[in-house]
Amino acid sequence: MTAFKKAVLFVHRWLGFVSGLVVFIVSITGCLFCFQDEIQDAIYDYRKVAVSNAPYLKPTDLQQAALKQFPKGKAGMVAYMGADRSAQVRLTDEKKAQHFMYFNPYTGKYLSDENPRTNFFIIVEFIHLYLLLPPKIGKVVVGVAVLIFVMLMITGIVLWWPKRKSDRKRSFTVKWNGRWRRVNYDLHNVLGFYSTAIALILAITGLSMSFEWMEKGIYKAGNLGKSYAAELKEFKSDSLNKGNVAPEPIIDKAYAYIRKQSPNALMYMLYEGAGADGALHATAYAQPLKYAFNDYYTFDKYTGKLLNYMPHAKKSTGMKLNNMNYDIHVGQIAGLPGKIIAFIASLICASLPITGLIIYLGKRKKPKAKRLRQVTHHKSQRHLQVVTGKKAVGGA
Repeated sequence: MTAFKKAVLFVHRWLGFVSGLVVFIVSITGCLFCFQDEIQDAIYDYRKVAVSNAPYLKPTDLQQAALKQFPKGKAGMVAYMGADRSAQVRLTDEKKAQHFMYFNPYTGKYLSDENPRTNFFIIVEFIHLYLLLPPKIGKVVVGVAVLIFVMLMITGIVLWWPKRKSDRKRSFTVKWNGRWRRVNYDLHNVLGFYSTAIALILAITGLSMSFEWMEKGIYKAGNLGKSYAAELKEFKSDSLNKGNVAPEPIIDKAYAYIRKQSPNALMYMLYEGAGADGALHATAYAQPLKYAFNDYYTFDKYTGKLLNYMPHAKKSTGMKLNNMNYDIHVGQIAGLPGKIIAFIASLICASLPITGLIIYLGKRKKPKAKRLRQVTHHKSQRHLQVVTGKKAVGGA
């Protein structure tokens, strides 16, 4: 091994020690989360409803239905998840606990109250994002580990790169009939190589959803360094109109407007921003449970005035890429095959810290055995020299 590769191996090894446990946890939880929609649809019947020709109830009707369950609560976001899916209302009760409440969007019938603190997949998501640490701390820990993992993939490719033509076959295939240490070595190197491209995409999209600097970087890269003010401006409500009483609830007015402007959309979400000047945000999505293609609206929550309308077709490339982050991250941008690819890549990523540690421990034992053989060989040569009176061939 050249001096350069020895240096790269040293860096690769210690970066792996620093980030290995976090990478394993994040990767395993990523595997579990890939198919969370399909699994929850199979387990929880309240997520689906019979399709009806009747129109959806207004957002305020659904919010009032939620408040019947928690009269002292505060109803927030309303989401129409699809024609055959229940609508969701997010509510905060008097104890500040969050509830994800499900209703039939056609009749308003109460279906279920989902507690995000006990839902398995929401817990998995929080482990994936924050390791169950306080979000501000956990996000940084996970982010740093993922950044280190990106460097590990780069150094791993350098170490994997075959030096001779004769090594190429070995670099691309796992020798399943070899000794277990050889199989483990191949699993680390070969599978690591095959998963690198997908793993990099998963890492970058994950970082983009967690860190503003990465999101801005993708935006700039997609737009070749350009920025567009209309896409970056933060629109606010005019708090001077706070006391005004609108003839129609603003959220209902906004919902009717986006249904008219985005008639082909199949999923809608509406929520108010925080603070007195927070705007009313509404998004119309092209497909249920998919977030990449959407039309985005911002309204003054006191007057209902449209402050901003950003249809998908008019968004910049950078903004479109950022909108695609989640769908790319879980693989659903490419449908079921994409989810399977993301699942397998995440599983391989979870295995790399384990196979890497086994390689390291194996190499630590190997030098001891090698030194013992060298000492035994040296003593045999000295004994032969004493008996024959001649210097042994290859002796000292």
